[in-house]
Amino acid sequence: MNIGDVAERAGLPAKTIRYYEDIGLVRPTRDANGYRAFTEQDAHKLIFLARARALGFSIEECRALLALWEDRARASADVRAIAKDHLARIEEKIADLEAMRDTLSDLVRSCAGDNRPDCPILTSLAEG
Repeated sequence: MNIGDVAERAGLPAKTIRYYEDIGLVRPTRDANGYRAFTEQDAHKLIFLARARALGFSIEECRALLALWEDRARASADVRAIAKDHLARIEEKIADLEAMRDTLSDLVRSCAGDNRPDCPILTSLAEG
């Protein structure tokens, strides 16, 4: 299967697939004409990577998860540890975003938004 076919199947741009090849996440063979030749296994890896990236896993986490997926002797505890660490980072980001939302909401409510030059939003930003 060529890069266009596997890109459509995996729901990834060809540029992303070439990047994944450059960093060693997939290793398609090359035809005699030099074109990439993707196998079913390559397509499954790319679908796996697309799903993992959609969940926000980093490239290195994807590399580790892919290695565990390919290792039939893996311990599910290793997979769970990666996912648990990632979930903790997501929850931390959510908490940070909620705090930002609350602060900004307070600032927007405190600003009259009229023609006067006084602005609590700018004052708050200037004071840090």
